[in-house]
Amino acid sequence: MNKFEIAAALQEIGLLLRIKGTDQYRWRAYARAAQAVAETGDNFPALVDNKRLTEIKGVGASLAAVIEDLYKTGRSPVLEKLREELPQGVLTLSKIPGLTVTKIQALNRALGISSVADLKAALAAGKLRDVPGFGAKTENALREQISRLENRDDRILLFHALRAAEKVVDYMHDYAGLTRIDIAGSARRWKETVSMIRITAAVSKAPEAAVQHFLSFPPIVEVESQDQASAIVKLMEGVRVSFSAAAPDEYWNLLHSETGSRAHLDRIEEIAKSKRIQWTPRKLKSIGKRATLKVEKEADIYRHLGMQYVPPELREDAGEIEDALAGKIPDDLILLEDIRGMVHCHTTYSDGRNSVEEMALAAQSMGMKYMTITDHSPTASYAGGLTVDRLMKQWDEISRVQEKVSIKLLRGTESDILRDGALDYSDSILEKFDVIIASIHNRYKLDEDEMTRRIINAVKNPLFKVWGHPLGRLVQRRPPIACRLEEIFDVIAESNAAIEISGDPHRLDLEPRWIKEARKRPIKFVISTDAHSVSDLQNLKFGIGLARRAGVRKREVLNTLGLKAFVSSVSPTA
Repeated sequence: MNKFEIAAALQEIGLLLRIKGTDQYRWRAYARAAQAVAETGDNFPALVDNKRLTEIKGVGASLAAVIEDLYKTGRSPVLEKLREELPQGVLTLSKIPGLTVTKIQALNRALGISSVADLKAALAAGKLRDVPGFGAKTENALREQISRLENRDDRILLFHALRAAEKVVDYMHDYAGLTRIDIAGSARRWKETVSMIRITAAVSKAPEAAVQHFLSFPPIVEVESQDQASAIVKLMEGVRVSFSAAAPDEYWNLLHSETGSRAHLDRIEEIAKSKRIQWTPRKLKSIGKRATLKVEKEADIYRHLGMQYVPPELREDAGEIEDALAGKIPDDLILLEDIRGMVHCHTTYSDGRNSVEEMALAAQSMGMKYMTITDHSPTASYAGGLTVDRLMKQWDEISRVQEKVSIKLLRGTESDILRDGALDYSDSILEKFDVIIASIHNRYKLDEDEMTRRIINAVKNPLFKVWGHPLGRLVQRRPPIACRLEEIFDVIAESNAAIEISGDPHRLDLEPRWIKEARKRPIKFVISTDAHSVSDLQNLKFGIGLARRAGVRKREVLNTLGLKAFVSSVSPTA
């Protein structure tokens, strides 16, 4: 087996162990190992041959033995035993709430049910009520759960979509005819969630060969459709992937058509028709001259249509077409390289996983000039919020670490906004911070009036400088708080406060529509990572993507400033 096939097998073992009810640390170990193996470089065979698999993060001796078996024989006694112990179709059927392993086994023995289709047929025929433990009530519940499962929104977090997409891209780099490959679709537009991962490839050979190479990607469990130049598949974890290939001279048209929202592309087609240009996903032709228009980059498509180039993040038909026709799309949208400082970073002093020094060195290695250390305040006791005594110890450590690093470390806090709008810590302590990020972490269900008053009271505190993850949402898990945002924005505009654009991929807060509303006022932003570990510092790109979707410009973001100007902007006493 190659590393991808091994990763798929490890993932299956983890899923089967979880379904079986095995200790969570064991099945999670397999899940982590699957990801780690898939992400190893070209040296994977050498790691196996030289007995160095334990160098892979999360792989111990027992896991190394399983991986070695899979690599050398294509088999695993662990996986085979689990498949024997558990009924056929358990991975699919276990997704239906209420169907335990025991019930799946009973259905399998009595009726030979091994798929959702089998179960639906048995329900339609009224056969389940003859199986011990299943009655009319259970039948109705299962019908309802299957309906929900089939009609649910299968969108996944952008964070997970990009991880899966990068594995496909990595695999396709082994194809000899590949000249370019890109992640397109919602992921390229940095949408919070993705329903289908779209990959486009430019190939020097016939597209059919590239499609066949793609269809050999080991984690594929189902091919939904395919033709000579494209295919749609489902991966083992349930993610759907669309792959399309084109010759180099058609590639930019393909990438463009696979990136924009349907509404944006429909508008592009309308404009093309009005200019007597035939626009297709692979070609741009002048109808009058019957000539193919040369497209060497995406910007050429817009140029031929008499428009400014529209960055991928804006392609939603939310006003960008009109702006591009009028030449109003700014040329200074925020870029990753514009950021000079990391904002909103946690350490082991509260709920972070790395020390002050580890976080500082990691940010420094990324080229950052400053970093705010903003651990939680006392009220957030569940997250290790700092008492004043522990805060003083943290400040001492920041001073010690500062002597070892060139990056400037700023003493900060993520202060809870209390129910009445007061900030955690006394004013005498708050005044000593370099920066205060104020956030809501509890009482999310206050009514709109009370929540609005709560936030406005906090904003009116002259020490308030950055509103952290403003609406407290968790994508697909917790809705935004209820408040009158326009009213709050008006108050912020009269203060010296800024609004955080959170790059935490689970938050991505504020939504672009609200960032756009805030931008109608003289309000500044910080783009943060809300990092709780060294690896979380990579969240910055998610914050940048979110900001660009809302048209945020470099000059509107405080942490594009140099150290002195940034400190002056966010100082509680400024």
